[in-house]
Amino acid sequence: MSLGARLDAWWRPAWPAERLATLRIIVGLYGVVWLAGRLPHLLSYARNDAARWAPVGVLSALEAPLAPDLYRTLVALTLVLAFAFAFGWRFRVSGPLFAAALLVVLTHTNSWGKILHTENVWWVHVAALAASRSADALSLDARRGAPASPAPRYGWPVMLMMAAGTLPYLLAGVAKLRNSGLAFVGGATLRNYVAFGNVRKIELGSPASSLAPSLMDAPGFFSALAVFSLALELGAPLVLVLPRLRRPWVLSVAGFHWGVLALMAIGFPYQLSFVAFACYLEAERLWRWGPLRGLGTRLGADE
Repeated sequence: MSLGARLDAWWRPAWPAERLATLRIIVGLYGVVWLAGRLPHLLSYARNDAARWAPVGVLSALEAPLAPDLYRTLVALTLVLAFAFAFGWRFRVSGPLFAAALLVVLTHTNSWGKILHTENVWWVHVAALAASRSADALSLDARRGAPASPAPRYGWPVMLMMAAGTLPYLLAGVAKLRNSGLAFVGGATLRNYVAFGNVRKIELGSPASSLAPSLMDAPGFFSALAVFSLALELGAPLVLVLPRLRRPWVLSVAGFHWGVLALMAIGFPYQLSFVAFACYLEAERLWRWGPLRGLGTRLGADE
């Protein structure tokens, strides 16, 4: 095979439609839960002082925030579209509409003077699924057609989701080296960062870690943690080319996020829920699990 053919086979593997569809369901249901749980918080932005408006991203051209009633309608519509996305109903329309509406809602919440990045990977995953044929199986739309066979069109969106999920870790590792160099592996920088973050939370009256204070006198622990985190981050791209590394890397990174929650009281919901990492695994195997086997059969999942 030529180099171009090898790259094409790597980026567009002939994977089953059920894998992509399962990811659509998982990511979509996460959206339903997240939007429903955050509904009061999201709606509160309709009452914000317009003087604090500092638009970013796709809303950067707006001189004023969206009208309150328009914004509330958009939030409600986004929640409805999340259901349509998850269940694959009229997906060629509802999929892109959900991605667009979600982008505006998330950008609107970040346009009040503080930019957060905790949902960026989730949105890219939604966009990749919305732009693909992810409703060709396990969807309301698919019940009208014949079962889909494995094809490259079901592989590249999953690869794109993996790439989008991997890149932030690589950038985080590079940032550590740029700011601290190899001295980061000594652990002092990480220890100080954990200490400062918790003291700041205490001073501001926010929940802080109850575990971190007992570890401040254990420099070896922070050194080992620094080496571990740097290896995970700089080695992240390897999971794109070495499938055998995906499962151990996913488990390690998921543990890393739970460790961040325990040590710094900082949570990334998409990662902590494990939904962010489903694309690295054979997600369609979920339907072989006992409690979901019957539902998978009704949806059309292969045994």
